[in-house]
Amino acid sequence: MTAPVPGWLTDLATDPHRHPLPPWMRPPDGRGRAAAVLLLFGESALGPDILLIQRSANGRNHAGQPAFPGGGIDPGDGGPVGAALREAEEETGLDRHGVRVVGTLPELYLGRSDNRVTPVLGWWHTPCAVHAASPDEVESVARVPVAELVDPANRLRLRFPGGSAGPAFRVRGMLVWGFTAGILDAVLTATGFALPWDASQVQDLPPEVIRLARR
Repeated sequence: MTAPVPGWLTDLATDPHRHPLPPWMRPPDGRGRAAAVLLLFGESALGPDILLIQRSANGRNHAGQPAFPGGGIDPGDGGPVGAALREAEEETGLDRHGVRVVGTLPELYLGRSDNRVTPVLGWWHTPCAVHAASPDEVESVARVPVAELVDPANRLRLRFPGGSAGPAFRVRGMLVWGFTAGILDAVLTATGFALPWDASQVQDLPPEVIRLARR
């Protein structure tokens, strides 16, 4: 028996525009390559979870960073949904037949790679084993429980070299920051999962993370 789509995910997909985007995530006019990421939610013994990957430190883009599966939209993808599912298959070995696409969120801008990114919401009704299926691009794959993401002990803000700061998470041995953390922070708030946490905790982005990000 497959798991039904939970109401909180259906609600998010039904009216995604009710949650305004942070200014730094709004796409600029006429710029950026079309891309998509898969926000794949599932259910385990630990409650709701989401699929994250850790990109390879040897990768060309966003080296060493935790991320959602995804990438550029190719002509044969038919749009963001096809691209998100294809990339997830290539990166994690995901069986797309176990996923129900629930909807999409408004397009976001990833300035570092000049991508206009459409987040695709998926429900993992029939989970399968996943792994780093493309070692040149992906170092590891993890199903991260929402309970760990919203745990105040795992939340902080990171200060970037330019002086600005953004939300971050320490989960499953990963430091989730930047674009991915911004989406997670917004989605956890929109779905009602977020818990109060001490946003005054601001730490500098670790030097090794800055080094990889600037490659």
